[in-house]
Amino acid sequence: MKRIKLETIVDHSVLIIGSLIMILPVAMLLQMASTPDIETMRNGPGLVFGDQIPANFEKAMFEASGFSGENTGLRMLYNSLILGLGFAIGKIVIGMMAAYAIVYFRLKFATLAFWIIFTTLLLPLEVRILPSYEIVQKLGMLNTYQGLIIPLIASATATFFFRQFFRSVPEELIEAARIDGAGPIKFFVDILVPLSRTMIAAMFIIMFVYGWNQYLWPTMITTDEGMFTLVRGIKQITQTLEGTNLPEYGKSNILQIIAILPPVLIVIFFQSWFVKGLTESDK
Repeated sequence: MKRIKLETIVDHSVLIIGSLIMILPVAMLLQMASTPDIETMRNGPGLVFGDQIPANFEKAMFEASGFSGENTGLRMLYNSLILGLGFAIGKIVIGMMAAYAIVYFRLKFATLAFWIIFTTLLLPLEVRILPSYEIVQKLGMLNTYQGLIIPLIASATATFFFRQFFRSVPEELIEAARIDGAGPIKFFVDILVPLSRTMIAAMFIIMFVYGWNQYLWPTMITTDEGMFTLVRGIKQITQTLEGTNLPEYGKSNILQIIAILPPVLIVIFFQSWFVKGLTESDK
């Protein structure tokens, strides 16, 4: 009989405990979403699941809250998907093109330009949010998808990782492309993009989750309830719970669970590519 090593037992125990710690808050949300709001308010989280999940799900997804009657859960989910996909695709495209220009065009100040781009990591959104908001307002892009996405799609992180990956492409491949008559655009589209698919997947995960979880920027840009994202809308719902009305714990908890699912599914689907993209970026 094969003996199990103590190190294996310890490693698996740590993983199991860590998994339980991560799953416990989600299980509490699911439990509170399954019981009537008055019972949740009276007893708090419990161990017994109720039968209110279908009713709370229908209320969360199709029943509007607020004053306009437009911010249903389904609408907020759609807005969040637009924001997450717009962030991910926009940042990948801009990052790839910037890295391509820095690495392959042999510009005189390419290195300086890269470090200027890289130093923008020291300027988070909170530092530049007021001038960014003023520009969006003057361009008339408040309460629009363009205003949510375009001002933030430039990404120093994506530029850095794609630069590292492009620098690892063998020089022989570049020379072969030149001999075959491939121009800059054809080389980029037909060779670099297919080679970069693991890095694209890794960046897609990071940027999608970053865009999906945005709260401060959508709060500044959107005042129309029909443009609320899930993160923004859930906060709005919790703010309206104050007062004499009975808190809608079931509705808000269901929306929080729904807000967790897309990033989790993206990470699970692209997990193997994510690891390859980050580990193979500098060969």
